[in-house]
Amino acid sequence: MVLSKDKITGDALGTGRRKSSVARVRIRAGEGKITINKRPLDDYFCREQDRNAVMAALEQTGKAGEVDIVIRVHGGGMTGQSGACKLGIARALRVYDDELSDTLRDSHLLTRDGRMKERKKPGLRKARRATQFSKR
Repeated sequence: MVLSKDKITGDALGTGRRKSSVARVRIRAGEGKITINKRPLDDYFCREQDRNAVMAALEQTGKAGEVDIVIRVHGGGMTGQSGACKLGIARALRVYDDELSDTLRDSHLLTRDGRMKERKKPGLRKARRATQFSKR
């Protein structure tokens, strides 16, 4: 888990993971721009619930218009990536301003969602799906 400040630029760094997605988040003082993989937030996440997940930590702490966020995310699907961004932003905000730690913890934004895809078992078609039963 990366919880540090960049020694050269002074940016707060945070890493978030969800399912098989990994997000590296960089926060610096600014006017509220959010960039994900060099694209604006609205272009990258089309669904409203994914955009709300990314903005959750900023809205809880009131830092939405005060910081610029640069995110590099890869792996998984859109929901996993938005969850990874949410955790990464929360962790980076904690490094950026230590007084926000209690607010983020009370909102359950610093807790990693540990649910992963269940592995496939031998003799089955998927993790739990068996082959179709044939009576004759």
